[in-house]
This record gives sequence, C-alpha cells and structure tokens, in this order.
Amino acid sequence: MPRAIDHIVHASRDLAEQAEFYRKLGFTLGARNHHPWGTENHIIQFPDHFLELISRGPGFRAPVDLDPHTFSFAGFVSQQLEKSEGVSMLALASQDAAADRTQFKLAGLGDFEKFHFERKGKRADGADSHVAFTLAFAHSKLMPDIGFFTCQQHFPEEFYSASLQTHANGAVGVCGIVLVAENPAAHGEFLSGLTDQREMLATSLGIDLEVADEQSIEVLTEAAFVQKFGVGLLHRPVRATHVAAIRIAVSDLGACAEIFEDNGVPHQVFGHRLLVPPQDAFGVALAFEAETV
Repeated sequence: MPRAIDHIVHASRDLAEQAEFYRKLGFTLGARNHHPWGTENHIIQFPDHFLELISRGPGFRAPVDLDPHTFSFAGFVSQQLEKSEGVSMLALASQDAAADRTQFKLAGLGDFEKFHFERKGKRADGADSHVAFTLAFAHSKLMPDIGFFTCQQHFPEEFYSASLQTHANGAVGVCGIVLVAENPAAHGEFLSGLTDQREMLATSLGIDLEVADEQSIEVLTEAAFVQKFGVGLLHRPVRATHVAAIRIAVSDLGACAEIFEDNGVPHQVFGHRLLVPPQDAFGVALAFEAETV
C-alpha cells in the first residue's frame, strides 16, 4: 500500500499569531508543545493524520557542525524560515521507520540516521500523555526547500483524541497537497519512491499520485496551479519547487464560508473550492473542498 500523508509541517515566524489565524479558520488546536531541540508547535488533528503548526521557541539556537548523515529537524525548519514561511516538511505514515530508512538508502533517496524522540503532552482533558515517534528522512536534490520523512507513531492512542478532531469549520481531513515546480515530471521518480506509489497520473498540467483514499500529492506548473486554484503564488524563484497549497475536505462548504465571513478571514470562491490565499495564510494557500462521500 502507498504511504499516506501522516502530517504536514506548516512553519511560521510567530506561532501565537499563526495559531490564532487557524482558530479563526474554525479549527480546534491542541496545546502548545515544546520540543527538546527548541521548536514549538500546535497540532490540528484528524482521525489518522494532522497538521503541525511550528515555529522556533524562545532562545532557539540552530544546531551546527552536524554529521552529513544526520538530518536536523529543527535546523531544517529554521533554515526554511530564514527564506519564507510556509510548508517546510511533509511526513508520510509508517509502520516501520527502520525499514523505510533502509529502503530509502538502497533507492538513493537519502542516507540519514533514524531519528527517534519522545515528549510529554497534554490530552484534551488536561491529563498528561506520553508520545514517541521514529522518523526516516529522505532528500531530493531537486526539492531542497522541502523536507521529507516517514513517521512511525509508537503510542497513537496517547496522541490522538476524538475531542480534538471536531472542528467548527467541518474539516474532516487533508485530502491532498499541491507542489509547484518548473518541470513536474522531473519529480515523479523521487515521489514514487518516497510514497511507494508506482502509479501516477501524468498530464500536460503535471503529475498526481494517489497515496490513500481521497488523498493525493500533485505537482503542477505555476500556470497550471493558477488555472486550477485561482490564486497566485508568493514571490519565489521559479525553480524553487515548493508546497503551494494544502487541500482540506470539509463536511459543509457553506458553513465553512460563514465562519470565514464572521471571523474576517480573507478568502475567495473559485469553482468548487474556498481559497485562502498564501499571503494571508503564512505562505501556503489553503483550499477547502466539500468531502467526497
């Protein structure tokens, strides 16, 4: 089976401001968490995946003099924030991160040591929780501004909470991400190896890999993205492949639009989507769509 999206790392320079914006969008956010390496986050949960809002915490110091086989999560996020806000990393679900690491190494997708960490957290009722993750990183020379890894959760029952998965905007999950690249087809081999999805749809607009039911990873040209989503991109070098949009499925698009109107969220209707442009959403367009039932 292909590796589904586990979570999307959306980085900002001001976590409190970003969190408040997502609340205005109608999302329920988990508590603010602190990583031992200095970053801080809020989690937006769905039943089996999530959005991670992340930023540098007070006194953050980027790691230096790392071994080339060590992928620094904190260092990569910080490095990307020096360039721009937006989606810095994409994580895919894993049942065995150690096996993923071996597969990536043999396929030439990355030769990094596995990364394991644990932290204390808070459940929705305020009780303490303990979560642990093992990550296997991959790297594409053609996409240096995006970090890729698989994520194995060791105590998902401690992490996921049904009470945090009900959102006022009716969001039921991430249905896809959209990358923009000068030559989408050039990224097909890497993404196929990363996701373990050997089939993809290739058109003149770009490529599309289905990684789970109603969940996909697309790579489009800039012109195709504007044509399909109706919003422009932030000013970036044309050659800088990046995540341009997160697609989010909602149960009631009309109710979602009402929340945006009530909370003064900039948005526009384009086709069957509600679009929040990247300049208002910390560097990435948010595309809200009616869920497919």
